Amino acid sequence: MKRHVVLIGLPGCGKTTVGRLVAEALHAGFVDIDAILARREGKPIGLIFAEKGEPAFREMERKEMEGTLGNQAAVVAPGGGWAAQPGAIDSVQARALVVYLRARPDTAAQRAAPEGTRPLLIGEDPAARMRQLLKEREPSYLRADAVVDTDRKTEQQIAGEVTRLAQSRAGW
Repeated sequence: MKRHVVLIGLPGCGKTTVGRLVAEALHAGFVDIDAILARREGKPIGLIFAEKGEPAFREMERKEMEGTLGNQAAVVAPGGGWAAQPGAIDSVQARALVVYLRARPDTAAQRAAPEGTRPLLIGEDPAARMRQLLKEREPSYLRADAVVDTDRKTEQQIAGEVTRLAQSRAGW
C-alpha cells in the first residue's frame, strides 16, 4: 500500500520544487500546504501570520495536513515550521514516509523566496535567522524516516534520491 511522502526542512530547502519533481516521477499528486492555506484565506502566509498569529496558523496547518493525509497517497510539502510542532511528525509516520531535506542555513537562505513571503525571515539577516531556525527545529527534523542532503546537488538529483526512497520505503 502506498504511503504519502512528506517533505520537511528549513524554508528554502526545496520542499516545493523537489516535491513537484518527485510527484511527477511517481505519477502522484503534489500538495503544497502553504499554497492551499494562502488560497483559502485569500492572502499570503506572512499576512495570515501577522493577522492571526503563529498559533492560529499552526492549527490551520495541522488541520490541512490531517485532511491531506486522509486522501489518496501524494507528495506533501508542509511549511518549514510544521515538523517542529509537538507531535506533528509522530502523527503522520504511520501514513507517510517523512523525508528531511537537509540544507545548510546559508544555502537555505540563498534559496528562500524573496523577503516578505516567509514570515519568520522578515527583517533580519536571513542566514542568521536560518541558523537560529535550524538550531530550534533540527531535533524535530531528525525524527524523519530519512534524510537527504541537498547541498551541492541539483533539484533533479535531490528529487531522484527522494523518488528512490519513496519506491523502496513507501510502496511506490
